[in-house]
Amino acid sequence: MVNTMNLIELEILWSNLISVVSEQARALQRIAFSPIVREAGDLATALFDADARMVAQAVTGTPGHINSLGNAAGNMIDMIPSEELAPGDVLITNDPWKSAGHFFDITLLTPIFRKRRLIAYCGSTIHHTDIGGYGIGAGARDIHEEGLWIPTLKLYERGRPNKTLHDMIRRNVRTPDAIFGDLAAQVSSGRMGGDRLNALCDRYNLKDIAKLSGEIIARSDRATRAAIRKLPAGTCHGETSFDVPGGDVITLKTAVTIDTRRGEIMIDFAGSSGPSRHGINVVMAYTHAYSTFAVRSVLNPELPNNFGSLAPIKVKAPPGCIVNAAYPVPVNARHVVGMYVPFPILKALATIMPERVLAEGSGAVWTMQIQGRDKDDAPFTSSMFNYSGGMGARFGKDGLSATCYPTGVAAVPVEVLEASIPLEFTCKELLRGTGGNGKYRGGDGQRIGFRVRSGREWHLNAIPSRLRLRAEGLLGGEAGAAGSFLINNEIVIDAKKRLMQPDDEVLLHTPGGGGFGKA
Repeated sequence: MVNTMNLIELEILWSNLISVVSEQARALQRIAFSPIVREAGDLATALFDADARMVAQAVTGTPGHINSLGNAAGNMIDMIPSEELAPGDVLITNDPWKSAGHFFDITLLTPIFRKRRLIAYCGSTIHHTDIGGYGIGAGARDIHEEGLWIPTLKLYERGRPNKTLHDMIRRNVRTPDAIFGDLAAQVSSGRMGGDRLNALCDRYNLKDIAKLSGEIIARSDRATRAAIRKLPAGTCHGETSFDVPGGDVITLKTAVTIDTRRGEIMIDFAGSSGPSRHGINVVMAYTHAYSTFAVRSVLNPELPNNFGSLAPIKVKAPPGCIVNAAYPVPVNARHVVGMYVPFPILKALATIMPERVLAEGSGAVWTMQIQGRDKDDAPFTSSMFNYSGGMGARFGKDGLSATCYPTGVAAVPVEVLEASIPLEFTCKELLRGTGGNGKYRGGDGQRIGFRVRSGREWHLNAIPSRLRLRAEGLLGGEAGAAGSFLINNEIVIDAKKRLMQPDDEVLLHTPGGGGFGKA
């Protein structure tokens, strides 16, 4: 039982914790080699208590990373328990089922000691440029073709690098310097977070953060349950369908049950599509991450996002379905389906709180990765770069253009991409009128063209969606426009990894968001 803290003391200490995790994120972005981390903010940092419960997260980050990181810390400590940890240790994993859903997202967890007693953990997850294997895309036949699988291990032990693990990673990736540069950024970020947390304890004469974390988590839990109890009890249903690379149609169904007695929400994906032969299957941790984000964003977004505020939101799905992937299905492009997870939930909640939800948007960001050799014959692999379509309209507001809900990842600036790899953009502009009509219009998509200027053949991995099925409007709003993917002005439906010629041009027309309400 945690003794209630003085409210002024609690507010001061809470603001200090937020400073710790935010400084972690800023340090990570400053040091990182990868443009998608440095420029787009495709990362998460968080602080955990000694029981590996997430206490605070940085404001920078994506829901798929942040909420997955919240579960990953506990999973990693289950594999290497706290009694086996020492100062200077750093844990690592990219196990899709234990962390963020695919090999490219590597999670590091740094135990924080105070007078040789473990008091907390600093964690981070970022998208890495390359992890070997197939590369970004949905074309692998099973997960073992997708890259290097790192189980929970010690990347550093008592401050010394695990040479065997370092050597294995280095020999299994195409661009080892970039990978180890980003890993070094994560290690530095975790160590800095530990230093800042110990400084906080010195400043306020704390032996640990047990009482503080207990108070924050308990208050967040109570506030979330109180918000749920204000909703009408019962079950509401939602459904969304969309096409994915190759033309297959995926359907996600949800039954959202509000239990006002317990103050809990259960989201059940029974009836959703089965597993895909493509690498778009979603592990449960990623499904949970975007499900909880959808509920949090309409229920009580002002509350801290931590173990307490997430605990009352439960998620389940039939084993092996598209959003509860079973080994060994491929999961590399899990975001293609995972970023649609909020839409059936919001449609269900629209029946009881229409003023808080938004219409369907363009869905998943369109992900591009290019690989090849430059004019000097040096290999290059682009960091994944993303482009968004339009966001769905909201009650009282038009949808945002070229903005993807729910990811929160920014686009890497054209100038940064052109400076880092031999890439040339031929156009980048809004596609006016692609958002759906309604009382409030959906956001517009965008038109982007690019080619590689190395003068050599190159490989393209592209993962567009919504090329046929449009983002639906809500409450009488009209659907947004579908997207199109073109190579040399010819429409392409299946854009999985393909060999490109020196003068080939890629042109993207991203989809528009749905409208809200009758015009």
